[in-house]
Amino acid sequence: MDNMSNGTLISLSGISKFYDTGKVKVRALRGIYLDIKRGEFVGVIGPSGSGKSTLMNIIGCLDTPSSGEYILDGEPVAEMTIHQLASIRNRKIGFIFQNFNLLPYATAYENVELPLIFAGLPGQIRKEKVMHNLSIVGLAERADHKPTELSGGEMQRVAIARAMANDPEVILADEPTGNLDSRSGREIISIFENLNKSGKSVIVITHDMNIAGRCHRLIHIKDGAIESDEKNHSALVAD
Repeated sequence: MDNMSNGTLISLSGISKFYDTGKVKVRALRGIYLDIKRGEFVGVIGPSGSGKSTLMNIIGCLDTPSSGEYILDGEPVAEMTIHQLASIRNRKIGFIFQNFNLLPYATAYENVELPLIFAGLPGQIRKEKVMHNLSIVGLAERADHKPTELSGGEMQRVAIARAMANDPEVILADEPTGNLDSRSGREIISIFENLNKSGKSVIVITHDMNIAGRCHRLIHIKDGAIESDEKNHSALVAD
């Protein structure tokens, strides 16, 4: 049976990643097998250097594996060209980073609008989508503010609105609360929970066990391999 027909959004089979520094070959991932279904809320945890960021880069089509197969929403990704990877990223993946990655001289509105411009959408549709997504994160009234006029939590909320702009299949968040205070961090996780309840697949890389504790499934990465993969029953019950 085709994996995608049974609700699987992401399927990794035997994914390995090597980096050749010239003097030594570093094996960042070692034969990863992983399926993530539509609508899952997944936390990826592990020590620094464990390979979790490399895994995130491959899932996010920012990098390609050295070997193995990756199927994203029915599309084989591992052998795609740079241009094909850019296209699938813009269509299917929303990224959220620790450092927000907002354009500093652009307003919140303009930051959220950018991926819609790349997608070639007309102005009125862009406006509707921008304001809709800013409303979801509670920042519609701050659309004309630049990042320097926003708090860290507000900047991350703008980044979430931008990630949602093209209605992606999956949200990938890399240490999304790493630069935030605890209150702002809780607000961000609440937004992720609401997005997940609305049907979005959410994958979060984190060192923060408060965040990990809210994810429905926890994947532990160690030395480039999956050490454990388990349901987080306490989060599922709370949800």
